[in-house]
Formats: sequence, C-alpha cells, structure tokens
Amino acid sequence: MRRRNTRHRAFDPDPDAPRQCCDAPGCDEEAGYRAPRSRTTLNEYFWFCLDHVREYNSRWDYYKGMSAIQIEAQLRSDVSWDRPSWKVGHIGRQPFSEEDILDPLDVLNASRADRARRHRKAREPKTPEPLREPLSTMGLKWPVSFDEIKARYKSLARKHHPDINHGDRDAEEKLKVINVAYSTLRAHFASNSDGGLEKSA
Repeated sequence: MRRRNTRHRAFDPDPDAPRQCCDAPGCDEEAGYRAPRSRTTLNEYFWFCLDHVREYNSRWDYYKGMSAIQIEAQLRSDVSWDRPSWKVGHIGRQPFSEEDILDPLDVLNASRADRARRHRKAREPKTPEPLREPLSTMGLKWPVSFDEIKARYKSLARKHHPDINHGDRDAEEKLKVINVAYSTLRAHFASNSDGGLEKSA
C-alpha cells in the first residue's frame, strides 16, 4: 500500500487562508496565498490567487520610499540581527572583564580559589564615596551598622583621649580626625534612617 504524501508543496494554497476572493481588483479567483501589506506591517497580509501573488511578489521592494542613508542603516542593522553591538573589548558600555567569562573547564587556568575570591569581591557592595575616608580612619569596612561605628568610636576615643595620653599632641590631633570621621558617618546614617538614629545615639 502506497503511503499518502501529506507534505505541503511549495505552490499549494495556504491551509490557513480565509475563504474569500483574491484581493486584486476585479479578480474573482479564490485567495490562497498571502503577501505582507508593507515593510512596517509584515504580519498583516493581502490574500491573492496564485497568479496575482506572483505578480505582487515580482514588484515587491522592501526598501521602496527609503533614502540611501536609511537603506544603509537598515542593512547594517540586518547584519547584526537588529541587536546592538559594541567595540571589541567592551560588553555594553562596560569594559571587558575576565569575571564575565564562564570557564567551567578551567581553560584559562584560573584556580577555584581565585575565581571564588573575584566572585565575592564583585558581589560585595561598593563603599559610598563620601564614606571611604571616614571608614578608613576608623578602621572599618563597608557595609557596617551604626552600632558598630559607635562601638569603634568609643574604643578609639578612649585610646586617644588626651587625659589617657598625658596631653600628647599627636593623640589629640588623632582624636580630632576621629571625631570628624564619626560626625560624617553619623550624619550619613541620620539622613538615611528617617530620624531613627537620634533615638539610638
């Protein structure tokens, strides 16, 4: 028994074609072939008979009405599948980084410990610029709570207080720097806690 071929042949009418006459003016043939209405409405169709869809396709010009500059821009966009492209060595607007490369087979000979260290570093929150020097002065790292800052301040204040250091000028100057750093940090946390800082200070 010969098996029936159910494959759709190239010139067979579209099985999803609506039951209507050809859209060509004056044609009463049944429409079975679709063609896009324009380059901006590629998902909207005319429905033609076979003869008129052939005629329509022979006259189809995707770039009709576009200037030379517009055609060039469209061609360049088509080359990259309408996706943005950047200069070599950059991903988007960010400089290239080895951390952006997945290397499960360790082809780049990066040790697991080194990759883990870089991954942790990349995920660590960055210290706000105005707080870098004050935190460094107090020997703290970001992120940090204000309770930790207060505890460190009290410890440093006791250590560098003039009474403890018998009026030592260096200790006094150091304490002044610590006081400025503490005031900066305290102001930052006050402005970001809706007044809650004053209650805990």
